[in-house]
Amino acid sequence: MADMDVSYFWRGPFSNEAVNVLHAEAFSHRIFGDDWWTRVNRHSLGWVCARNRESLIGFVNVAWDGALHAFVLDTMVASNCRRLGVATQMLAMCVEEAREARCEWLHVDFMDDLRPLYFDKGGFTATPAGLIKL
Repeated sequence: MADMDVSYFWRGPFSNEAVNVLHAEAFSHRIFGDDWWTRVNRHSLGWVCARNRESLIGFVNVAWDGALHAFVLDTMVASNCRRLGVATQMLAMCVEEAREARCEWLHVDFMDDLRPLYFDKGGFTATPAGLIKL
């Protein structure tokens, strides 16, 4: 996307519709009617909105335990804006804000094809972890 003027906002305003559309595109499913605004305000340390002018082109949620652990969830970037550094910038803001909140750990899990984003560009390191699909 040649004509980009991207701004990043910690705990920025967004519409549920915009995040639902972005989530459907990012994770290849139909558009849901989730109430993202209530969810992130209730359970999250914060979130990052990436905007190209007025359009929401990126979003990432940072849930937390209220103390030392924060968790990167739902990193999403519009398909026409991928591979332009938007996710990398959003993750950098997540790290900065989690550190500012005195979290000691920032966790993430992801599909294997996203290893370069999180390990090479995002600064995360591999650790043993466990998961149960429910």
